[in-house]
Amino acid sequence: MTIAIAPERTLRIGPIELDAPVVLAPMAGITNTAFRRLCREYGAGLYVSEMITTRALVERNATTMRLITHHESETPRSIQLYGVDPATTEAAVRLLVEEDRADHIDLNFGCPVPKVTRKGGGAALPWKIGLFRDIVTRAARAAGDIPLTVKMRKGIDSDHLTYLDAGRIAEDAGVAAVALHARTAAEFYSGTADWSAITKLKETVTSIPVLGNGDIWSAEDAVRMMDETGCDGVVVGRGCLGRPWLFGDLARTLGRPGAAPSEPVDATLGFVAAAFRRHAELLVDFFEDETRGCRDIRKHVAWYLKGYPVGGELRAALATVSSLAEIDELLSTLDLDAPYPGAAAEGQRGRAGTPKRPALPEHWLDSRDLATEESCALADAELDHSGG
Repeated sequence: MTIAIAPERTLRIGPIELDAPVVLAPMAGITNTAFRRLCREYGAGLYVSEMITTRALVERNATTMRLITHHESETPRSIQLYGVDPATTEAAVRLLVEEDRADHIDLNFGCPVPKVTRKGGGAALPWKIGLFRDIVTRAARAAGDIPLTVKMRKGIDSDHLTYLDAGRIAEDAGVAAVALHARTAAEFYSGTADWSAITKLKETVTSIPVLGNGDIWSAEDAVRMMDETGCDGVVVGRGCLGRPWLFGDLARTLGRPGAAPSEPVDATLGFVAAAFRRHAELLVDFFEDETRGCRDIRKHVAWYLKGYPVGGELRAALATVSSLAEIDELLSTLDLDAPYPGAAAEGQRGRAGTPKRPALPEHWLDSRDLATEESCALADAELDHSGG
């Protein structure tokens, strides 16, 4: 792969200066410590945890406390919180700060998953403008010197856009940066991200960095987004699935010299196999259980092998592994010299879904003020544990 080197660009989020203006987007079941460590080994930037539920954090749920624990090699430590109650969100931020568990905190207002939006959370919440303001203002105050950022979507659907109001509110509340996934909740991950919305947000929010998210599949896409929209950095989600070395490409293209190895990756099948094996090893370390770690790597098989000449039988075998020894045996049968397949390995990764009517609490769109009965619906929004 030939990568054109763009002018050096860095990113400052509060007191944190990154060697590359790149952020790993939180992805449930993906961006655990193992995957963050792997991505960091290839490149530079900010690597954010899976979404952590504020209520579960305040109640010190065992699974949640494990998810917020960083490996000693991770710095800066970044945690994303999901909350719908101002007091609980404030308490969760205060816990992270007072116990020195994070160097950066992000608030999630972009999740489009029905089980979240039907209770008024995620991408649905900024519609209730007073509630959004209260959550962000109290969280920013509780964060103190720890930079707090906000990630959001354009809105619920094309008739109920919220991102410009939310951006202005977040800026006034004192957040350190805002990030926009340039789709609505109704679009889910389908179609093409509307980068023009990132441009509009950048024109509206002028005193803090604005980050763009959506359809970053390569370093060239990142350069194009920054050039076209004027955004200060990019947030990468599905584009790095099965390609953790994308962060090396991004750091070489956008970051300071030395932010990543100087030579572009020669992604032969042998290189990919080694990355897959390293990922499995880190998962075993994270779960402290070989069987569980190997079970978790199974979902990554199709992403790593996308476009490569690997037969269905071997793919199926890798998707049922239970030990590192089994992985080693199967990987040894690959043609490790097989070259990078080009376009076949590029483009969209992960499920895109189709546009759909967002699931929302009854009468949610009737007013931008929060009604009493809607407060009751929100009370159930955080019952699921983090990472789901």
